[in-house]
Amino acid sequence: MNTATKLLATLALTSVALTGCSESHADGGHHEEAEHPIVLTNPAVMDVPTSRHFVCQIHSQRHIEVRALDEGYLQEIPVQEGQAVRQGQLLFKLLPVMYRARLDADRAELHLAEINLRNTRQLAEQGVVSDQELALANVERDRARAKVDLAAAEYGFTNIVAPFDGIMDRQLVQEGSLIEAGDILTTISNNQVMWVYFNVPEADYLRFKSRPGANDPEAPQRLEIPGAQIQIRLANGEIFGHDAETTLTIESDFDNETGNIKFRADFPNPERLLRHGQTGTLIINETMPDALVVPQRATFEILDRQYVYVVDEEGVAHQREITVGHELEDIYVVERGLEAGERVVFEGVRQVRDGRHLEDTQFVTPEEALRELKHHAE
Repeated sequence: MNTATKLLATLALTSVALTGCSESHADGGHHEEAEHPIVLTNPAVMDVPTSRHFVCQIHSQRHIEVRALDEGYLQEIPVQEGQAVRQGQLLFKLLPVMYRARLDADRAELHLAEINLRNTRQLAEQGVVSDQELALANVERDRARAKVDLAAAEYGFTNIVAPFDGIMDRQLVQEGSLIEAGDILTTISNNQVMWVYFNVPEADYLRFKSRPGANDPEAPQRLEIPGAQIQIRLANGEIFGHDAETTLTIESDFDNETGNIKFRADFPNPERLLRHGQTGTLIINETMPDALVVPQRATFEILDRQYVYVVDEEGVAHQREITVGHELEDIYVVERGLEAGERVVFEGVRQVRDGRHLEDTQFVTPEEALRELKHHAE
């Protein structure tokens, strides 16, 4: 009986102790949930450096397939793969014996036709033959001349030369191969200027085209981005040593499947570092003058849309949607929805509701708000 009494007493003391601890924690939790002061600020107006990144494909300005124009045995390849070649330089030589013989035979026929025409003309002047026979002799001479021109062209096709200065690609045939007309022998690329293509979403396209001075009525396919720096980040992470021109070329149609349109930037390539078929990341660096920015901390998201609380002169908070043009570290560049000088909730956004009257608010300047963001990041 004494043992049972002691056990009941111990349980009672434990219950009292636990109750005290619970009350202590409850008080502490209520203290932690106390509301922080609501801080207001204005959107900042400042020059903002921006950077857009696009996956890109690098193409030679001139990149063609070299094909055989006639059939024959490949007699000689006087250049090597990857070699720089000059316009008119011999690349492949077909066995010319058959074409040379055909040309000589057609020249002989032309010579015979010219002799026949000369004799017929003399006879026509003497009235021995009719004018019709003279006309036929002229036709035979012209036909023989055309055959010579054709044979000379075919003979010239045995020497396959570079159409422009460039780099010779892999050779797809070897000496002694039988070549058919139209066979691809190699490709040649001119890498002095590289065309870099990248896909631009429709929203970015409209943003580019809506800029003052971006459109040239005489060249609607061109887009001017004055003051921009256009670069390529290569596969090894390094930035290519030459910037592109600030005039971009735009294709005529959007891709209905992706919703993108293709842009082209032209890059000088004096060291021939860039080659046809490379990939990289195209970067457009710009500075937006007098951009309107708000801290990301001052915004909240509903269904993929960004909102802020704008506080009017009576201290009432109003929920307002904003359009974000660029997202930078800790800040948003606002395109639409805010005006400079309006007050927005900077700290305590979760404590605010649409239409609520705010009391005991604090105000910090845009400069102070940005400094606080920087200090917090550090």
